Amino acid sequence: MMQALKSWEGGLLAIFLATLAANAVLAPEFLTVQNQINLFQLSIEKIIVALVMTLIILNAEIDLSVASVMGLSAATFGYLAHAGWGGGPAILACLGVGLAAGAINALLIARAGIPSLVVTLAMLIGFRGLARVLVKDQSLGDFPAWFTDLGQKGLIGPLPLSLVLFVVLLVGLGVLLHRTGFGRQVVVIGTNAEVARFSGLNVARVKTVLFLMSSVVAAVAGVLYAARLGSVRGDAALGFELDIITMVLLGGVSIFGGRGSMVGVVLSILIILNLRNGMALTNITGHIQTGVIGVLLIASVLLPNLIADLRARRARG
Repeated sequence: MMQALKSWEGGLLAIFLATLAANAVLAPEFLTVQNQINLFQLSIEKIIVALVMTLIILNAEIDLSVASVMGLSAATFGYLAHAGWGGGPAILACLGVGLAAGAINALLIARAGIPSLVVTLAMLIGFRGLARVLVKDQSLGDFPAWFTDLGQKGLIGPLPLSLVLFVVLLVGLGVLLHRTGFGRQVVVIGTNAEVARFSGLNVARVKTVLFLMSSVVAAVAGVLYAARLGSVRGDAALGFELDIITMVLLGGVSIFGGRGSMVGVVLSILIILNLRNGMALTNITGHIQTGVIGVLLIASVLLPNLIADLRARRARG
């Protein structure tokens, strides 16, 4: 038990419980069932993508294009729905967009060997530009009622489809990462790609699968975003990558790859969602909320290095 409390996940658990207690005291409506559902629903697309981003960063890569893929997917649905496509074919086209985006990233990163930071930063700009070309400066809405119901109404009791998908994806990716050979390959490659390559692992294939997964899940999140809001614009999901990456790094996943767990990321997600919700309930503005998330992002990178430094000095002493 003491060892668990000394771990990064133990610290996150303590912070989460403290955040819950503070929110409950400062905002009496915080503990209502509807507020707890809203707490997840207002950021559901981000936390869905954060689960896959966990595997990407564990593999010592980064995908800065996920929010732009979300925006492009949402814009594609809006454009096709207004062009007379049925909802089903339009959703399939959005998934195709995600698959194509992932294939471009994977080709340039896994096959051409260009750093993922450079590729996905370029794609962040490129995919966002395509979204703006599709919808221009318009706000496209008037979607079929069944489609907006997917994002706004409960699927299982009060739980919306997006929250159910999050739970299913969490369980699936948790098992994939911690209980399968593919998950072990992700971590080994993240620790040292060259050693993994000389050990016979197909590094390019693993990275290809990860970037395809990342973009397809981002495309699904984009469709869910369009359904929840009932309209889309070219700037849909703008800046979401900041929150997504913060959730992963604060969860204890090393920015250099090879270290981290899905448990830590889930605790990090809960902390950030509760912090945002608590600040909103106490009328703290969105700009301050964004600043707090930025500070968390910096802390999530600096603190593990400081802790490792202290442990190394103690060991030498």
